Amino acid sequence: MSEDGASDGARVVLGVSGGIAAYKACEVLRGLTESGHEVRVAPTRAALRFVGSATFEALSGNPVRTDVFEDVPEVAHVRLGQRADLVVVAPATADLIARAAHGLADDLLTSTLLTARCPVLLVPAMHTEMWEHPATRHNVATLRARGVVVAEPASGRLTGVDSGKGRLPDPDEIVDLARLLLADPAALPRDLEGRSVVVSAGGTREPLDPVRYLGNRSSGRQGFALARVAAQRGAEVTLVAANTADLPVPAGVELRRVETAEQLRGEVFAAASGADAVVMSAAVADFRPAEHAAHKIKKTGSDPAPVELVRNPDVLSELVEARRTGALSTGLVVGFAAETGDPDTGVLEHGADKLARKGCDLLVVNAVGDGRAFEVEDNAGWLLASSGERRPLPHGAKSLLASRVWDAVGGRFVGN
Repeated sequence: MSEDGASDGARVVLGVSGGIAAYKACEVLRGLTESGHEVRVAPTRAALRFVGSATFEALSGNPVRTDVFEDVPEVAHVRLGQRADLVVVAPATADLIARAAHGLADDLLTSTLLTARCPVLLVPAMHTEMWEHPATRHNVATLRARGVVVAEPASGRLTGVDSGKGRLPDPDEIVDLARLLLADPAALPRDLEGRSVVVSAGGTREPLDPVRYLGNRSSGRQGFALARVAAQRGAEVTLVAANTADLPVPAGVELRRVETAEQLRGEVFAAASGADAVVMSAAVADFRPAEHAAHKIKKTGSDPAPVELVRNPDVLSELVEARRTGALSTGLVVGFAAETGDPDTGVLEHGADKLARKGCDLLVVNAVGDGRAFEVEDNAGWLLASSGERRPLPHGAKSLLASRVWDAVGGRFVGN
């Protein structure tokens, strides 16, 4: 096992069906191989009209077959699925989804889907009308009922002038979902369907002048992972993101961009009304400059004037208080605490104190500094509950930690 919990050198079958998004499968393939996995590509005949087999062979280092009558002595149409640790189909067209739902096995890819006993991830890509058609919705529901993970597609530009839901998610997002399923095959249940959640992410920036600001090192990756996993578990997700322009928008997520703590507070409160859960993973600046200079502050021969700071709103505490008084109808409130510890008090104790002060239902405590948590791909910590329960969150990919948080949130929804 690697540090993120995913199996080292896992055997992955990458299916590619015949849509224009097939070219993006090359980036998915590269991401999987660079993660150390052995990948066999199983394209449909139509997929090879978009991307040639030579490309897939060069990137995977393995031969490419499409037909059950090729490589007959190896019984490839059975062996690929039997030996796989994960099957990913990206893109999965409406036709491929229909054939998989009805158990057809007329080529190597659909035969592999029938023989696979490992996790299967289908990543749809098609025009909006096809995705929303009752036949496709029925086929998707059928596959999900069988335990297949059918990802939510993204929204955006399709082919030609068309735009809407049905776009293939960003290749990095697909690779992240694949790695998550390798680390935990049960990480993406559809247990949040019908739920509305709000996630804050990133680090706020408080302007000093038009050039400079007071900020922090949060990249937003953990918040984006929380939003991505929640959407793939069926939730309606609003993501309030502070200064995260370099991160692709997760598929199936409504994104609201902000910069400052005041802006974040306004968007979170607007989205939180009626939400089943609010997860405050953003690093909200505690202070801001008392004054914002209209022009760039120039360096002069004298010492710079001291910068006076004032407190920013405590968004987490305000959410809890608004819920208590009935001013805001929202469900669970989950906070995050980035702690370093000090000579007298450890990280976990600081987190427990924050949970008591803030009054939220759950609190994720992260140890930060020395290359931990901020600006990296992995995370670890503890999940503290208002009931007194303390649950370790082992080191792993941020999407894996996100799934553990939603496990806890979803568990509290049961029976409600």
